[in-house]
Amino acid sequence: MEDCEIVTTRVLPAPPEQVFRAFSDPARLARWWGPAGFTNTFHAFDFTPGGAWTFVMHGPDGVNFPNESRFVEIVVPERIVLDHVVSPLFRATFLFAAAEGGTHVHWTMRFEDAATCAKLARFVADANEQNLDRLAGVLREG
Repeated sequence: MEDCEIVTTRVLPAPPEQVFRAFSDPARLARWWGPAGFTNTFHAFDFTPGGAWTFVMHGPDGVNFPNESRFVEIVVPERIVLDHVVSPLFRATFLFAAAEGGTHVHWTMRFEDAATCAKLARFVADANEQNLDRLAGVLREG
């Protein structure tokens, strides 16, 4: 099966434990998840291997985007792996490592097929950067 990866990296201005908490605490995660202008309504957030994360991302234009993922692997404060189980299908891996100035985040999205990846790559790459911009803002707020 052909596949494709989209990789986003950034050094964020906080230690790995704080960055990890921004991913693992649903109240904090809901504040920054999604591109600029999006909000979220979380319905389930079971942050355990096999646990479900179901939510709706609300676009600034009023369009709703239902999402469902399953957590695959959680290693505090180093790694989160999840499978997005509704279209588009992908595995997201988030790695957190101490770096000068904070935490190096390495975010990989591996799609099941190259056609889907190619269709979404330009939008997803920019959206991921906006996600990390919003996360950096939340981290600065404390």
